[in-house]
Amino acid sequence: MRMAAHYYTVTWDQLHRDARALAWRLMANGPFSGIVAVTRGGLIPAAIIARELDLRLVESVCIVTYQDEQRGEPQITKPAPAAGDGTGFLIVDDLVDSGTTARVVRALLPKAHFACIYAKPAGREMVDSYVTEVSQDTWILFPWDTEPQFIEPLARRGSR
Repeated sequence: MRMAAHYYTVTWDQLHRDARALAWRLMANGPFSGIVAVTRGGLIPAAIIARELDLRLVESVCIVTYQDEQRGEPQITKPAPAAGDGTGFLIVDDLVDSGTTARVVRALLPKAHFACIYAKPAGREMVDSYVTEVSQDTWILFPWDTEPQFIEPLARRGSR
């Protein structure tokens, strides 16, 4: 596993707030007829946004790009047939990084509005809406990838 230069930990509360902030921004672009979650990262943000925008049609597109922190060639393991060419649909993902996954999704659903919570500079132009930009060398630790654990108080850790 390669190490990123920076790590940014996102809590469940922060993810919920950021997803709601994205939903608020998206209100002006709707109404949407449905939502497409990009799995797996987009599933929880899409559920929150679907609730906030009162969308009942939730579809998913499954694209495998990462194995741990190693990026590979994207593979579509499930398209999003209910979304057609994307007309009237909102695509939601947690993050746009290099834009590799976003390019594949855009090719499948060219007429959809693409939104994500976090965006890195290399992929930012691939999405229509996002909430927070992070540096390219930051690895975001989402709440589903982490668990709370005890940390020794600073005074007991010695000098570092």
